[in-house]
Amino acid sequence: MSPRPAVQALPAYRPGRNPADLAREIGVDRAIKLASNEVAFPPLPAVVDAIAAAAGETNRYPDNGAVVLTDALAERYGVDPAQVATGCGAVMLCQQLAQAYTEPGASIAFAWRSFEMYPLLAQVAGARSIQVPLVPGREGGPADTHDLDGLLAAIDDDTRLVFVCNPNNPTGTAVRRAGLEKFLDAVPVTTLVVLDEAYREFVSDPDVPDGTELMRGRPNVAVLRTFSKAWGLAGLRVGYLLAEDPAVAEAVRKTHVPFSVSMLAQAAAVAALASEDEVRARCASVVAERKRLVAALRARGFDVSDSQANFVWLPVGEQAAPLAAALEARAVITRPFAGVGVRVTVGAPEENDAFLAALDAVRADGG
Repeated sequence: MSPRPAVQALPAYRPGRNPADLAREIGVDRAIKLASNEVAFPPLPAVVDAIAAAAGETNRYPDNGAVVLTDALAERYGVDPAQVATGCGAVMLCQQLAQAYTEPGASIAFAWRSFEMYPLLAQVAGARSIQVPLVPGREGGPADTHDLDGLLAAIDDDTRLVFVCNPNNPTGTAVRRAGLEKFLDAVPVTTLVVLDEAYREFVSDPDVPDGTELMRGRPNVAVLRTFSKAWGLAGLRVGYLLAEDPAVAEAVRKTHVPFSVSMLAQAAAVAALASEDEVRARCASVVAERKRLVAALRARGFDVSDSQANFVWLPVGEQAAPLAAALEARAVITRPFAGVGVRVTVGAPEENDAFLAALDAVRADGG
């Protein structure tokens, strides 16, 4: 029996390559993975303790509503628990939003290039993808910034969801307060705007707004966040949605897979929230290293835009795939986007130094 044509046509999601497999393949002791935007720090001590304590109860089902985590998030952001929905990573919440708000004939609008799951979600839901090209950013350079005016103009009567990835993945660029507020005020109330802020904790530009502030008083705005990046829980998969209108969070909760936030994941996320000062210190270290990496790349002649995330973007066009392959041959895994650019996670200082050395070697060899 064949699946739906829309599913048959889906490309497979391609995760970052396993560094141990690459190391064995090319015969080195260690390969460095800078492809998946993980943080280089180990899990927080409080997280390890919380997981150990919860492990003795894993013969039981987890709390289906992740009530303890929901309450902790509500307190953290000053909202009612009814305005919060949790899920198995932010990407699962994106899928739940598509299930809750779109149907065949409807459309989902977003910038492109942006998070690669957006068009796949639309395809699975049978909705149309409205892809609005990014526009030139730093000093008239490569297309890497949201065109909010273009995105607004592209919204039609059938547009049910708009994703604004801020900071944007994979370019790392971010839209500023004035432009985003103007955009949100102009979007029809029948269209839900989702501010996807997976990398919010790495923002250093004070003019890049916090979506949890902008959603106040705007019932058609919701915010997505994740514990996978700054909070160091990528292996446990926990994301959450905050919505001004509790009905939005309720719709997302209705489409969730039961028990999708595991017992260990909930315990870890609650412990991470209680360790926020340590997380902020870690993020500050990433931001400092990001600044160093951007400066080093610009000194090598790359037109790198200012990043507000924990990665940098090399807009190398058709050289993207060959460059990533050449770096991989030198035991450094990055994330190429064929024909567009290469995304490089900001790793530990020694990992970034290894990347720069590999990059220099590739260019010395004419790559």
